[in-house]
Amino acid sequence: MGAPQKVKIGLVGLGAIGTRMYVPILKEAEEVEVVGICDIDRSKADEYAAVLNTTAFYDMNEMFDQSGLEAIIISVPHYDHTPIAIEAFRRGLHVLCEKPIAVHINDATKMIGAYEEAKAANPSLVFGIMFQERTLPFHRKLKDIVASGELGRLMRATWINTKWFRSQLYYDSGDWRATWAGEGGGILTNQCPHNLDLYQWLFGMPAQVHGFAHIGKYHNIEVEDEVTAYLEHENGMVGHFIVTTAESPGTNRLEIVGEYGTLVYEKDTLVLHKGRVSMIDHIQNTPTRFDNIETWYTEIPVDRNVPSNHPVVFEKFIRAIHHGDAELVAHGKEGILGLTLANAIMLSSFTRQTVELPMDGDAYEAQLQERIRGSKYVKKKAVSVEPEDMSASFSN
Repeated sequence: MGAPQKVKIGLVGLGAIGTRMYVPILKEAEEVEVVGICDIDRSKADEYAAVLNTTAFYDMNEMFDQSGLEAIIISVPHYDHTPIAIEAFRRGLHVLCEKPIAVHINDATKMIGAYEEAKAANPSLVFGIMFQERTLPFHRKLKDIVASGELGRLMRATWINTKWFRSQLYYDSGDWRATWAGEGGGILTNQCPHNLDLYQWLFGMPAQVHGFAHIGKYHNIEVEDEVTAYLEHENGMVGHFIVTTAESPGTNRLEIVGEYGTLVYEKDTLVLHKGRVSMIDHIQNTPTRFDNIETWYTEIPVDRNVPSNHPVVFEKFIRAIHHGDAELVAHGKEGILGLTLANAIMLSSFTRQTVELPMDGDAYEAQLQERIRGSKYVKKKAVSVEPEDMSASFSN
């Protein structure tokens, strides 16, 4: 049996992610034929079309009409994910979308609806989302341990992730960044979609969300740069989510507490403090007033050499086109879950009220549109900056 036919693919968007992540992947991928790339910046489209030996397009619909593509990668500012994906699905194209799926859950719902309608006509249609952090070795191991039930009933998850430092120059380097109209939010929309996805991937969705977001606390921006959230789950577990773009060097520490011990992930080390008996049983049955449970310290071995990151998500997307979407790292429809957490945190902060899930998408969209209409924020002229190694910006 011969090799599968190459997938004819196009890339929409040649910003930082498009040029530094997807162009190298497409240049090396043997299982695809790049039939077009598209950006409204003509010089950039021409430059990278030459790199990939393909055709440059400056209008998305022209690429859709003329290139003969079967699949697209969407790598454009967040608000544009929705109309591009909907048009792609209308044309029966497979879609791999950058995170977040959308700015608000109403747009995400429209995207998913367009996909479901198109899939009814073509059951083999594939919709993937770039949640590459699910593939990272430590995250895989966390998922394995939590899913195994080894910790028993989960009681608390606390994620302090403040290793997202961004300078004012970063926010000034794009006219769309850090504005309600251009980006739709701050750290929750830009830096933390992966963290929010990982939270729900590990623990499921909470029932209630309490959010506290500070707007432009440390930067000259009109969106959130410091957030603390408290999450309550139906099973009694509580979650804490603490993030900011203002701390240096910052902290990335995840604590997962279950009745049989505590799992701690920090500084590329995964430690399990395993209790010999159930903490819940011990509370009720111990004959002492203060004695802790005997706990064993174990550093969990993690194979760091397994394939991970963007190339794995991309490869599985292409494989899913040939063999079915069970191969996907993350189905596009899953993108609405982490986005729901982001929207709920901000809605709670805006209204100073607890948000029950599932949440009212109209209520959040109304708050967002009110901030867009009422914005008095005047952004400095976007600053042109030299390219930097993006790996330095990833939280670890």
